[in-house]
Amino acid sequence: MANVTDGFGSSILGYPRIGQHRELKRALESYWHGTLSRDELVAVGREIQESQYLELAATGLTQVPGNTFSYYDHILDNALLFGAVPKRFEAEREALHPLDFYFLMARGRPDLPPLELVRLLNTPYHYRQPELDLDTEFSLHPEALLEEFDRAKAAGIELRPVVLGPLSLLLLSKTGHVPGETEFDKLVLLDKLLPVYEELFEILAKRGATCVQLDEPCFTSDRSPSTMELFEKTYQRFGKAPLRPRILVTGQYGDFGEAIEILARTKIEAIGLDLASYRIVPEELAKIPGISRKRLYAGVISGTNVWRADRYVTLEYLNALSKVCPDMVVSTGATLLHVPYDLLVEYDIEDNVADRLAFAKQKVLEVVSLAKALTEGPSEKWRKKPTSVHFKQKHAVRQRVYNVTPQMREREPYETRKLAQQNKLQLPLVPATTLGSFPQTNAARQARYELGQGRLSYDDYRKVIEAEIESTIRLQEDIGLDVFVHGEHERNDMIQYFAELLDGFATTHFGWVQVYGSRCVRPPILYGDVARPEPMSVSWTAYAQSLTDKPVKGMVTGPVTMIARSFVRQDQPLFETADQVALAIRDEVVDLEKAGIAIIQVDEPSIRELLPLRAKGRAEYLRWAVGAFKLATAGVRPETQIHTHIGYSSRSDVVAAIDELDADVTAIVATRSIEWVLEALTEDCAEGHGLTHGVGPGVYESRSARIPDIDELDELLTAAAKAVTPQRLWANPDGGLKTRHHWQLDPSLRNLVAAARRVRRRAEAQEAGE
Repeated sequence: MANVTDGFGSSILGYPRIGQHRELKRALESYWHGTLSRDELVAVGREIQESQYLELAATGLTQVPGNTFSYYDHILDNALLFGAVPKRFEAEREALHPLDFYFLMARGRPDLPPLELVRLLNTPYHYRQPELDLDTEFSLHPEALLEEFDRAKAAGIELRPVVLGPLSLLLLSKTGHVPGETEFDKLVLLDKLLPVYEELFEILAKRGATCVQLDEPCFTSDRSPSTMELFEKTYQRFGKAPLRPRILVTGQYGDFGEAIEILARTKIEAIGLDLASYRIVPEELAKIPGISRKRLYAGVISGTNVWRADRYVTLEYLNALSKVCPDMVVSTGATLLHVPYDLLVEYDIEDNVADRLAFAKQKVLEVVSLAKALTEGPSEKWRKKPTSVHFKQKHAVRQRVYNVTPQMREREPYETRKLAQQNKLQLPLVPATTLGSFPQTNAARQARYELGQGRLSYDDYRKVIEAEIESTIRLQEDIGLDVFVHGEHERNDMIQYFAELLDGFATTHFGWVQVYGSRCVRPPILYGDVARPEPMSVSWTAYAQSLTDKPVKGMVTGPVTMIARSFVRQDQPLFETADQVALAIRDEVVDLEKAGIAIIQVDEPSIRELLPLRAKGRAEYLRWAVGAFKLATAGVRPETQIHTHIGYSSRSDVVAAIDELDADVTAIVATRSIEWVLEALTEDCAEGHGLTHGVGPGVYESRSARIPDIDELDELLTAAAKAVTPQRLWANPDGGLKTRHHWQLDPSLRNLVAAARRVRRRAEAQEAGE
C-alpha cells in the first residue's frame, strides 16, 4: 500500500486518536480513578487503532499512517521509543507496569513532578516535554509500533509508521529537570541517537515496511546555520543507510524553508510540505535542484482548520505542482489531530456554515477526491458550478471597527493608574490570588447539561450556580486569599462559553479536539462578523462580589486567545477579526466596571500561539495583537485594575510586546518551568527590557496533582521578589484550577497564602528597617 504506481497517490499525515465519542478519554479517566482495569484500557486503545486504520484504508487512501495512536502524548511516546527516560523516574521503573510508568511521567505524583507541559509550536496542542542529560543513553523499544504494524498487515493493510524525526525529538526536549544547572546544547546527543534510528529502519525493512515517515516540525521555524548543517548530515547519513524503508520527511505547520533544498540534495526519497499553511509557488519549487526526483507529499488540505478547500483552485494548483514533481501524493499539510472527527454528526450548525466545513473524515475524502481528479480528471459532478456562500455582513460592526481611533487603545500612564488603584483597593504587598476557574462539581455539570436539554428552568439553574459561587467565595475567605474569583462554574470552557454568547461564532456538540492527555475542548468556529448581543459574565461576577468585601476579579477571555483557540474565518485579514472580537470584549469589560468590579482579568494565554514560527512577520503580528488587547481593555477608568494571563519568553521582542499590552498585572504561565521564568525575568530586567508593571509568575503548575510545600513556594516567591520587587509581585498558580480536585487545591492554595505572607512580612520589615 505504500507504493504509488498508477497515477497520483493519496495519504494523510496523522489522524485524531481520542475516539469518535471520546472513548479513550473516558477509559483513561476511569483507569486513573481505579474503576477500569488495565486490560480494559488496552482493549479500548486497540479498538481505536484498528477501527482507524481499517476505516482509512476503506476510504481509498493509497497510504495509511501508523503509530499515530497514543494513550497520552505522541512526543512522550517517541521519547520512550528511543529510551529517553529522565533519571529522576528511573528508580520507579522496576516497580511499575510499563503503562503506569508512562502515566507517572505524564501525570506525576505528589512527591514527583511530571514532565513539563509545553505547547507544540504554534498549535493549541500541549505535550509532555522529554528531559535529556549529557549522559542520556538511547535504546530502541519498538514493541508497540511493531505490534500495530503486524496487526494491520494481517488485515491486508500496510501502515506507514510515523516517527518524530531525530532533530525535532531533541529540539522539543529540555536539558535536565532544573534549568541553569544542566544547560547544554541538546544536539550534541545526535550522534548517540542516530544509530538507534537506523536500528529501527532495519527492523522495519525486515518486517516488510516500504516507507517510514519522519516528522521534523521544528524546521518550519528559523534555525541556526550549525543546526541546518546537522540536519543535512543526518539525512545524508539516513539516505545511505544500508537497510531501510523509503523515508518521507515532513515539515508540518509552516514553511519548510531551507530544509527542502537540503533534503533535495540527499538520497531521501520523499518530502512532505504543508502547502495549506505556506503555499509555495510551483515555479519557485522548480528552482530547487533535485526536487523533481523526489516524491512530493503535497499537503494542500489543512490539518489545522476546518474550512473546506476550494477544490477547483486546489486542483489547478496540484496540476501545476505535478509538472514540477511528477511523483506526487496528495496529502494533508499536517496531522489531523488538531481537528474534530466528523462534521456529519453535528445537527445544530446552520447549513450555510456547515456547507463550508470539513472535519477529519471529510478532509480524508477531500484528499482522496483530489488525487482521483488529478489522475483521471474531474468528474461531471466536479464540473458543476460550485455554490457560492456569502455570510451576511453586520454593517454596524464593520462601521465600528472603521471608527476605531488610536486613542481608543490607550489608557492613562501606568504610574497614574497604579496610585489610583492602590487608593481604591488597599491591597497588601504580594497579594495572593488565583487565575479564575475552580473545580467543577457534578452538580454544576449536571445542571448545565439539564438546562441545555430543556429539563431545568433557567431560574433553577441559576440557583445551582449561585450556590457553587457562594461555596467558592467562602472557601477563598477561609484560605485567606487577598483577591477572589467567582470560580467560573457557569462555564464549560473559557473559549466556548463566550463563543456561545457572541454573534459570528458557531459551536459544536461533538467537535472535540485533544489538547493534552485526556483533556479535550470543542473549538468554536468563527465564521462571521462578531458582536455581543448582551452582557455575558456580569451578573455572575456581580453576584459573587455581593457576597464579600474582598475584591472579586471579573474574568474575560481576550480577543487574541478567542481567535487562537477557534477555527477562524479566512475571508478577511486576521487583524480585522481580532478588532471585531476586541470591541465585543471591550463592551463586557466596561459593563463589569459599571457593575462595581474593580479588578478585571482579560486572559491572553494564547497570544504567543499565533506568533509566526519564523522571524518574518512577527513584528507585524505583535503590533496588531497588542493593539487588539489594548482596544479590549482601554475603556475603563484609571482606578480599575486590568490583569492578564499570558505565556512568557526571554526573547526581547515578545517581552517588550507583553509590556506594551499595558496590563496593570501580568500573570505568567510557566511554559517551561518556574525557575526558568524567574531566571529570564531577572535577566530581562538586567538588560533593560523586562516587565515593568505588576507580575505574577505562576509558582506551581496548576495542571499537576502535586502539592507544593510552603518552603518551596517561599523560595520561588523570594526569587521572584528579587527579580521584580515585592511592590510589583503577586502570588498565584500558573493557570486555572478547573481540572484539580479539592484535596489538591485546598492545601496548595493554603501553602501559597502562607508563603506570600512570609515574603510580605520580610519585605515590610526591610522597609521599616530602612
